[in-house]
Amino acid sequence: MSLVMGVDSSTQSCKVVIVDAASGRIVRQGRASHPDGTVVDPEAWWTALQSAIADAGGLNDVRAWAIGGQQHGMVALDADGRVVRDALLWNDTRSAGAAADLIAEFGAEELARRTGLVPVASFTITKLRWLRDAEPGNAARVAAVALPHDWLTWRLRGFGPAGESPRGPVLDELITDRSDASGTGYWNPADGSYDRELLTAALGHDAVLPRVLGPEEWVADADGRRVGGGAGDNAGAALGLGAGPGDVVVSIGTSGTVFAVSEQRTIDASGTVAGFADCTGRFLPLVATLNAARVLDAIARVLGVDHTELSRLALAAEPGAGGLALVPYFEGERTPNLPDATASLTGMTLASTTRENLARAAVEGMLSGLAAGLEALRGLGVPLERALLIGGGAQSEAVRRVAPLVLGLPVEVPEPGEYVALGAARQAAEVLSA
Repeated sequence: MSLVMGVDSSTQSCKVVIVDAASGRIVRQGRASHPDGTVVDPEAWWTALQSAIADAGGLNDVRAWAIGGQQHGMVALDADGRVVRDALLWNDTRSAGAAADLIAEFGAEELARRTGLVPVASFTITKLRWLRDAEPGNAARVAAVALPHDWLTWRLRGFGPAGESPRGPVLDELITDRSDASGTGYWNPADGSYDRELLTAALGHDAVLPRVLGPEEWVADADGRRVGGGAGDNAGAALGLGAGPGDVVVSIGTSGTVFAVSEQRTIDASGTVAGFADCTGRFLPLVATLNAARVLDAIARVLGVDHTELSRLALAAEPGAGGLALVPYFEGERTPNLPDATASLTGMTLASTTRENLARAAVEGMLSGLAAGLEALRGLGVPLERALLIGGGAQSEAVRRVAPLVLGLPVEVPEPGEYVALGAARQAAEVLSA
């Protein structure tokens, strides 16, 4: 039996699965927590990765591995391989002004054409521009820029700060994959190259960037194991789910994501659809919403019930909730781009204003927000044939039963699982057999 390891280094924690490469069966697994916050010392991720690997029984019998992780986070390294400053994560919004500056300089259509993205505070390019403007001394020290999964792969292969790692600070040994490179804002999905002009416009000078590995390319770690390029978290989940062209993954967490596997790249100058790549050679256009499972949390609190009872109430109401409609923009929204919006409840009559209808309106309203993401994908010609419903919100029976009506697609709900880590393990199995 050949074993491979897959890792999901997410915002909240590090999950490790050790998998039988032939069957995909999980043999053992481990986990460690990450600190809270939108700014994190990457050493915390490195400590968590080592702890999670130990919790999973170690690497001695593992023949290949790959790491998936949270996208966009800025890990800036100096010439000695040391982290210049704590990493700014995807959910750190201080670079919103930098995003606006880049759009003003290059134009949204031009940026979308060159990179598939229109900058927002999430993307790495805006964080580098913020660093240039807010901390010019730190920006001047930057010799290389990596993303969280790139940096962890580099460290686990034995590279790192001078004097603190067996293979030293060889910045040219940084590697990544198409999916994570596509979320930086300075990578061109059309030809697979970095856009050095945009990098320089952001950081103020050129820097070493991770080499982008193809879907079955691999490098070795210090012990000769094969190492895949890894993946951004959404691409890792798509691979772990076995999603293919025609599939759209609807992930219902605190926020929501809607992403589809596509043979063709997308260009959306409005910025609604991010034109990401996947880790198989295809593309992964994605729409993000701010309001997903927390819509259900809010209405459950109002009704004084748990989620099981909220689901029962929703299913006791008729479709359409008697005309009661919830627009669920509780703290603004990203899709559509309404950062200052608030939620609203309409259609209230003496007959319609019941506990059951309010619960139903919450489920339908949340799903309608995600359905808007599907419509944005359809508008760009992305074929959608089947929805895969994942995330905590997908465990609600009401969500599962109402989703096909609102989304207008057949819906499947896979068993809950660590799909990002499983996707990384699948990639490791593929490079092992390459």
